[in-house]
Amino acid sequence: MSLFQRILSSGSDQTAGDSSQPSEKSGEGIRLIVGLGNPGAEYDKTRHNIGFELLDELAEAKNLKWSRERKFRAKVAESDSDTIFAKPLTFMNISGNSVARLMKHHQLQAHQILIAYDDVDLPLGRLRFKAGGSAGGHNGIKSIIEYLGTDVFPRLKIGIGSAGGREQMVDHVLGQFEEEEWNEVQKVLAIAVDGVNCALSAGLDSAMNQFNRRSENLGDTET
Repeated sequence: MSLFQRILSSGSDQTAGDSSQPSEKSGEGIRLIVGLGNPGAEYDKTRHNIGFELLDELAEAKNLKWSRERKFRAKVAESDSDTIFAKPLTFMNISGNSVARLMKHHQLQAHQILIAYDDVDLPLGRLRFKAGGSAGGHNGIKSIIEYLGTDVFPRLKIGIGSAGGREQMVDHVLGQFEEEEWNEVQKVLAIAVDGVNCALSAGLDSAMNQFNRRSENLGDTET
């Protein structure tokens, strides 16, 4: 039994975490978009919070308002199309607690949840949609895998560049973007917004095919 099932089980036979082997054809498409980050003004515009930045861009583009939902331990915005956007307020290392609560309440399967987060293995200005996989050293993803009991959930990894070594990792991810870096961040966030909208309307495969390559070619198309 996953940590999600142990903590959030309501005693019924139906559990939202029962999706260790989800099918592309089972249930609906992506319905929950979660951006990872740390709450608090001191973390604004830090590399680790690029998932929050993306969710703010998405909400602004759709003219959505955030509300603090204590039962989800998150800020949540919902669109008319029945899509939920969320920013966990649990701090990065226990993001899975918030995601599990949202998943259970909305009766979702893992493949219906897209997680957006920072990736030190991708250069700044790149993004990568993926269907699942290991945590890759990211504590937020590690927590979500632990709580949901599966690693089969879609991700949008947004590059923040290498830390240069393990000893610099904390300072790197918790550091703010430099002014010239922020210009690149804004460009890739605009692509990420289009990519998320593509994933919602046409599916994850379409987003992977169109937007993984688009971000790779970003530098080549600049004039």
